[in-house]
Amino acid sequence: MDRVQLSNRELAESLFIVNRHAKTAPQPKHLYDIKKEAISKLLKENKAKKIGLHFSERPKYSKQHSTLLIEVGGYYFHVPAEKKDFDQLEHLGNIDQAYRNPKPKLSLSRAKKILYSYLGWNAKNHSPSPTSYQTSPTMLGQQNITPWNQRHKRR
Repeated sequence: MDRVQLSNRELAESLFIVNRHAKTAPQPKHLYDIKKEAISKLLKENKAKKIGLHFSERPKYSKQHSTLLIEVGGYYFHVPAEKKDFDQLEHLGNIDQAYRNPKPKLSLSRAKKILYSYLGWNAKNHSPSPTSYQTSPTMLGQQNITPWNQRHKRR
């Protein structure tokens, strides 16, 4: 996939899918890293625009904080605000709950490929290791377990 052929709309749709999956993923760090790097690059290339600041829906430690609203290809995303953003941008108040981004028809794997291509990343070097999704061994995975109905009773 050639990075030159990607439109802002394709990048925005890919960001939307990655962000939506990150919100429900058991280990979302990698997906949020993709979002952060892509938005950072889009801002540097003037393909994304900082709109303003919003109060966060989920305050940290019961303290209100603000997030930065970014527009990319007709889609809107929130990222952590930097100190300079408070000096340069208008505070828009609470997030408009009535607004929703359009829902693209795109798989997570396709969205990640698009963003990897845009970022110049190799998928093998940046994908999470398979061990990060493994759980601790359970009784079913152990070899020396006697079935419950064949165990000796304690006296």
